[in-house]
Amino acid sequence: MTMTVTNGEVHPVTANGGFTIDKPFKIFVGYDPREDIAYEVCHHSILKRSSIPVEITPIVQSDLRTNGLYWRERGQLESTEFSFTRFLTPHLANYDGWAMFVDCDFLYLADIKELRDLIDDKYAIMCVQHDYTPKEATKMDGAVQTVYPRKNWSSMVLYNCGHPKNKVLTPDVVNTQTGAFLHRFQWLEDKEIGSIPFVWNFLEGHNKVVEGDTTTFPKAIHYTRGGPWFEAWKNCEFAELWLKEKDECVKEEKK
Repeated sequence: MTMTVTNGEVHPVTANGGFTIDKPFKIFVGYDPREDIAYEVCHHSILKRSSIPVEITPIVQSDLRTNGLYWRERGQLESTEFSFTRFLTPHLANYDGWAMFVDCDFLYLADIKELRDLIDDKYAIMCVQHDYTPKEATKMDGAVQTVYPRKNWSSMVLYNCGHPKNKVLTPDVVNTQTGAFLHRFQWLEDKEIGSIPFVWNFLEGHNKVVEGDTTTFPKAIHYTRGGPWFEAWKNCEFAELWLKEKDECVKEEKK
């Protein structure tokens, strides 16, 4: 399912990636059947606040397999169905323009236009460059928690899909390369990776809001350990915000 929605007035953009009035910003969201409600809430939270046209597409592994784009066997350390399919984002965007990938366990609290306006064409990708080592041995519904360099960098990425370096990310490479090569962005040089403020990938249980400092308040909460849709995480930090969004989402679907 692909949706194009405009929730407000569209403004021309002149200095960040050649966006045009009639060209929606492409957003690909990782999808896992076990977390369908997380995807729906993430989707809803983006659309609700967006003042620009956006095109939101779930990355569904079964569809990719049917279409011959994904065939690698699932590894023991893959906690979701989009652990590797996320790296097909440039291919799915036809290696054209900028597109965003985001895990489904995000709740957006700000206008996606603010994030899009951070784009700088000199980079191949842009992301929040976390320094993060999880304390828990498990996450979500008992999935093994792994520790590796640049952990969570790939959970929300702005891809310059037309950048020559990103043309490396063919289906063959995504299906055969190692997790280290992909999740650590080893097809790129460090200088080709741009940085985004941490509030756009605010890790629940790790990042902190500083009282009185509005620059630390999350614009997108990432329930990376597990969100309120899992019984074990129903009382996590910011659970009430996600549950409120879920209630709105369900009510709108019933209409």
